[in-house]
Amino acid sequence: MQTGKIGVTSENLFPIIKKFLYSDHDIFLREIISNAVDATQKLKTLASKGEYNGDITDLKVQVKLDKEAKTITVSDNGIGMTAEEIEKYINQIAFSGANEFLEKYKNDANAIIGHFGLGFYSSFMVSEKVEIVTKSHKEDAKAVKWSCDGTPEYHIEEIEKEKVGTDIVMHINNDSEEFLDESRTAEILEKYCKFLPVPVLFGKKKEWKDGNQVDTDEDNQVNDTDPTWTKMPADLKEEDYKSFYRRLYPMADEPLFNIHLNVDYPFNLTGILYFPKIKNNFEVQKNKIQLYCNQVFVTDSVEGIVPEFLTLLHGVIDSPDIPLNVSRSYLQSDSNVKKISSHISKKVADRLAEIFKDKRDEFEKKWDDLKIFIEYGMLSDEKFYDRAMKFFLFKNAEDKYFTFEEYEKLIKDSQTDKDKNLIHLYTTHKEEQYTFVEEARSKGYDVLVLDDVLAPHLISRFEQKHSDKQFVRVDSDVVENLIKKEDSTKEELSWEQKQELSPIFQAVCPQNNTHTFIVDFQDMGEQASPMVITRSEFMRRMKDMSAAQGGMNFYGDMPDNLNLVVNTAHPLVKKVVEAKDKKLGKTLEKLVADINTQKAEIGELEKAKEGKKEEEVPQADKEKMDSLNNELAKLEEAKREKLTDFGKKNKLAKQLVDLALLANGMLKGADLDKFVKRSVELIK
Repeated sequence: MQTGKIGVTSENLFPIIKKFLYSDHDIFLREIISNAVDATQKLKTLASKGEYNGDITDLKVQVKLDKEAKTITVSDNGIGMTAEEIEKYINQIAFSGANEFLEKYKNDANAIIGHFGLGFYSSFMVSEKVEIVTKSHKEDAKAVKWSCDGTPEYHIEEIEKEKVGTDIVMHINNDSEEFLDESRTAEILEKYCKFLPVPVLFGKKKEWKDGNQVDTDEDNQVNDTDPTWTKMPADLKEEDYKSFYRRLYPMADEPLFNIHLNVDYPFNLTGILYFPKIKNNFEVQKNKIQLYCNQVFVTDSVEGIVPEFLTLLHGVIDSPDIPLNVSRSYLQSDSNVKKISSHISKKVADRLAEIFKDKRDEFEKKWDDLKIFIEYGMLSDEKFYDRAMKFFLFKNAEDKYFTFEEYEKLIKDSQTDKDKNLIHLYTTHKEEQYTFVEEARSKGYDVLVLDDVLAPHLISRFEQKHSDKQFVRVDSDVVENLIKKEDSTKEELSWEQKQELSPIFQAVCPQNNTHTFIVDFQDMGEQASPMVITRSEFMRRMKDMSAAQGGMNFYGDMPDNLNLVVNTAHPLVKKVVEAKDKKLGKTLEKLVADINTQKAEIGELEKAKEGKKEEEVPQADKEKMDSLNNELAKLEEAKREKLTDFGKKNKLAKQLVDLALLANGMLKGADLDKFVKRSVELIK
């Protein structure tokens, strides 16, 4: 028997393994099994070169639990090791400067595992003692047994072992007995080993017998050694891709599309990405893509490897150019990773362009589910934006689809305004904004449906890139003003007239903290609605974008500013004005006369002050000016109160405002009930 010390000091190696790697303590099984897989593949390679003549028809890795002995054993019939190789690869882990490496990375678990043979040493996270029983494939090699109890001291001795290969026997410590549970180990194998390229056997297959699950005589293979992504696309059918998706995500809906990645230059990359169905509310779960390195599971946190917008996808990526244990700092700095990310983005864009070109009907049918990915990509990846312009689709209110160029040709003649801007009218909710949509269509305009949470951001991006194109929601103004063809020639009310009518309708607008109403007056023609509620395009879009960002910022905290546009040409509005004149005519005439008198006197005093310094103005004039201004304010307030009181009592004015609210889905509860009852009264 030989006794020695591992080539790294105890204050470095084992405390780091046990302390810094403990959060990922289930990873030990992946590391040990990965080593076993490597050993079998190396033996297969030697046999193919004629350097090994033994039997390689049944290469496999076996995992065995022994609860009584408290051991987990991982066995392979691979290349094996000689005593000299154990000395080199297990004992002398400092031979490449591991001490300095450990000191540098002692706080980064991911950077440690997988370097300088430390993958094997992860077994000490869960073991009080580890044994290696191995026999090399080399001719006349002696079998050896190595053991270590977690200190730098080890023991190695020659033993009898019939077959080539290696057994790693882990004597599980008291804190890690959970791994002796069959279901816990099965869970780890499913997570890390389900697609390893060499059969991994764990226990026996089970069957139901007399109401219980019992073991059969057949070995239970936990992995698929030839997963779908490792095959050539030409050898696969659509059902193969769907079947593999169900293997990955048993409870998920059927995916929309898949993209098979198969790259061998300038890096190696294989995989299959799937577009899952996502609802418009954008409540999605990221980290559904699984990253593998030579079929060994690495992580499902793929930020940095996959472009941000494609983390919404599902599927598998496998690349030997990404280390088995990746750290975030590695991903941020490695040039290969950046190339892979860029290539995946291009590959996805190319595949979508191909589907659009070859199967446009199918592409259009899936557009509503697919667009959230494409919009997210166009907003977050400039190169993807440029590529996606070939297949990005607009859908209009008639459920017809157009590319950006196709749509421009459709609306160019009818929706170019007087300043040569191309106006894209849109609705965010076809039913709620039905009246506005229909009015726009009656003018010969086409209306787009942009109803998802990313649409406000995307149309702003479109406008930034195309200064002669604007997007205007159909309820942002009255239909006559949505696309201004020429300056208005209609006779508008004077400022004084608007001041006299505004308090009447302002008095019957809802009073709450969520909406503020600004009353405006326009001649929209006798056939148009008596009143229309519109929303400022800028403010409403800012609030939508704020909501999409998941927080309430400056715009999100502000109440909705709504415009109540009163149609001065409508007979019912004229009826309200006539009632006002009849009820308040003489009172208002007197108030207006008094107001004009006050203004005239104030004007004379202002004229007398011209050219004088403040100290040169007589005190009497200053006092008279203050008195006149106070009296003017009282007269104007009295006028406003009369008009407000009239508005509150005028059922028709209230009814017209409620009609506009009803058309916007804003009349509910008790207010809606009052509206119905008032309607009956007015009809009588």
